[in-house]
Amino acid sequence: MNNSKKKHKETIGISSTNPQDMPIDHSELPVWNSENWFYEDVIIDHKIRSLRRTISEGEAMQFNMMSLDMHPYVGDEHFAKNEGIFKKRLVAGAMVFSYGLGLVATNCVNSFSYGYDKLRFIKPVFIGDTIYTIRTNMNKRPKYLKMGLVRTSYEVYKDEGELVLYCEHLHSVTYKNPEDFKDKAEVKK
Repeated sequence: MNNSKKKHKETIGISSTNPQDMPIDHSELPVWNSENWFYEDVIIDHKIRSLRRTISEGEAMQFNMMSLDMHPYVGDEHFAKNEGIFKKRLVAGAMVFSYGLGLVATNCVNSFSYGYDKLRFIKPVFIGDTIYTIRTNMNKRPKYLKMGLVRTSYEVYKDEGELVLYCEHLHSVTYKNPEDFKDKAEVKK
């Protein structure tokens, strides 16, 4: 192994909640696509990459209908081909954002969305494009008496590595040991 590369410890499926309303041998199994880490467990610069995902025309139109986004660039083939600057239909930016984050969502039961910063649609995504996401833990800071804030970047790429979307996600994440942060919290109530 090249020593210049950082080795990050695995986090997915290491521990999970153990519900009492199912058989114990089921409850003890790790939950797929979930994590049970706390603020103290967040590793700065830890990266994960998603699987790739091709966006079909049917799901793009379904998203447009559900979100009421029928802009001609996403919903009108004739306009997109004949009058649009790209000469083909786009995938709605909100869909690229949702899919991009969903591809690396790990359903941590101790983390809650606080908001998003720096959301940018850098390049267009078209029906039939294949996307994937790289998530990086950027920084963390104690915020409340029971939770800190973690900033994570999401870079969504299409095809063979063309960056199409960037954003930063703020998560509030519960402390494993809240006592350790009572004097460091920004909000003391």
